[in-house]
Amino acid sequence: MSSAQVKSSSALKSILPVVLFTLFCYIVIGLQMAVTPLFVHEKLGFSSAMAGFAVSVQYLATFATRADAGRRIDSVGPKKVVLTGLLTGVLCGLLIALSGMLSTWPYMSLTALLAGRITLGFAESWVATSVIVWNIRRAGAENTAQVISWNGVCSYGGIALGAPVAIFLYYQHALGLLTGFGMVGILCAVLMGTGFPLAFMKPAVPPMTTQKKQSFFKTLSQVWPYGATLASGSVGFGAISALLTLYFAHRNWSGAAVGLSLFGTLFVLTRFAFTRQIAKHGGVTVALVSLFVEALGLSFLAWAPSAFWACTGAGLSGVGFSLLFPSLGVGVVNRVSEESRGAAIGAFSVFLDIAIAVSGPLLGFIIPLWGYGVLFYLTAVCCLAGVGMCVALNAQAKRS
Repeated sequence: MSSAQVKSSSALKSILPVVLFTLFCYIVIGLQMAVTPLFVHEKLGFSSAMAGFAVSVQYLATFATRADAGRRIDSVGPKKVVLTGLLTGVLCGLLIALSGMLSTWPYMSLTALLAGRITLGFAESWVATSVIVWNIRRAGAENTAQVISWNGVCSYGGIALGAPVAIFLYYQHALGLLTGFGMVGILCAVLMGTGFPLAFMKPAVPPMTTQKKQSFFKTLSQVWPYGATLASGSVGFGAISALLTLYFAHRNWSGAAVGLSLFGTLFVLTRFAFTRQIAKHGGVTVALVSLFVEALGLSFLAWAPSAFWACTGAGLSGVGFSLLFPSLGVGVVNRVSEESRGAAIGAFSVFLDIAIAVSGPLLGFIIPLWGYGVLFYLTAVCCLAGVGMCVALNAQAKRS
């Protein structure tokens, strides 16, 4: 076995025990993503725009808490931030269960649901960002691409696992006051609660003790070219996560959970198969190809004459979206000092949060005007705009 293989194996042993908490968090996200728009639109009777907002409000909350998460990671250490995020995730599950119990009172139910989605946004920003930094410090900065890739494998693998389970639970008969949607909430609380003692037992890494902290806005100014490119591809994921189940219901197709799972499964397989291409060809070049593939998948979704082709489009979108974060994230980490990596990952992730947060409700308004086809074509155009940004980044790199 070569020295490089030994180092890679050692890094993996450091990464896997901690990235498990990202997996728990994103199974919870996948559980809710699959059924929240259905519950809001079909059960509670609200509009498709409100259904999209109910999904996207999680990402607004994630955006609002990313900067604070990054600062706390650097000042108190990532382990404490992960523990807080997991506890908040338990609260989210209980609020979702309460929303299901209140379904005969739509406005009360919606209020509990939105509160749950907001707490999940908080949990996501604190858990996922912290896990990345925790693992970078455990495995070493030279393994940043591997750390980010495994975080993504667990993120979208979790979505792929959670979506079909949620659909199954959603259509089960109520157990007393506990509806199918309420059962989804209870499962969310159990998963996040299971993660807490496991995280508590893991050894912490020390916080950074530098006296001079860089402002968040300065960090944002350093990473924004990469963040804007990430945002261009995140709009498509926002549309799929918020509106795919409604799209299938509108067309009277079954298989929305299959589409979400295919997105997540191919996302994970692409990470496994092609992450090394980032080091070989450069992050920006890989991002350019990824955005083009995602645009193709979203175009398939827009054109799809059947559920089969829609699922194919969702899967192809997962392939394209898969390497976007790690390919651009390597450039972000290399732009800042070690003391500011938590803040930099948080600032970079803000662009993803904003794109996903605004895409659900804004694209939801397009549906009654021009339909789902135009909606998905617009997201493909956003990806092509990202291709142009990658060309500009490569040109800038050649000049410097």
